[in-house]
Amino acid sequence: MKNMSTRVLVIDDDKVLTDLLKLALDPEHFEVIAANSGAEGLKAASTQSPDVIILDLLMPGIDGWQIGKAIREFSQVPLLVLSAFDKPGMVARALDGGADDFLIKPVSMDVLVAHLNTLTRRARVTSENNGLNNGAKPSTRA
Repeated sequence: MKNMSTRVLVIDDDKVLTDLLKLALDPEHFEVIAANSGAEGLKAASTQSPDVIILDLLMPGIDGWQIGKAIREFSQVPLLVLSAFDKPGMVARALDGGADDFLIKPVSMDVLVAHLNTLTRRARVTSENNGLNNGAKPSTRA
């Protein structure tokens, strides 16, 4: 169904996981950009124009919460947290901090792909709707 590649930035300090995601998502028409540190992830988020970001929370140095907050200062790109954390308070904290979705590791590739497709579809519709509304006069209907 997808005829164009979706750019996915994966920010996770686990190189094995980022390599696995590259291998698994490539056949699904996702172009995966891997960043194995928080600093590298922030730089890639601002320079690589990803369509969606997959973010781990537990990383040395700059953690996922700090990265998500920093990304929200310059971008509204869909942000999916993929974490081993499964405590409701942590999930809520991530979502309240700017994440659009949260999945718990391990996750099946089918479920991950479905969530990525949903997030990118919503972002595209929102972007298209915003483009149509630019310059439109406000409605005067009561």
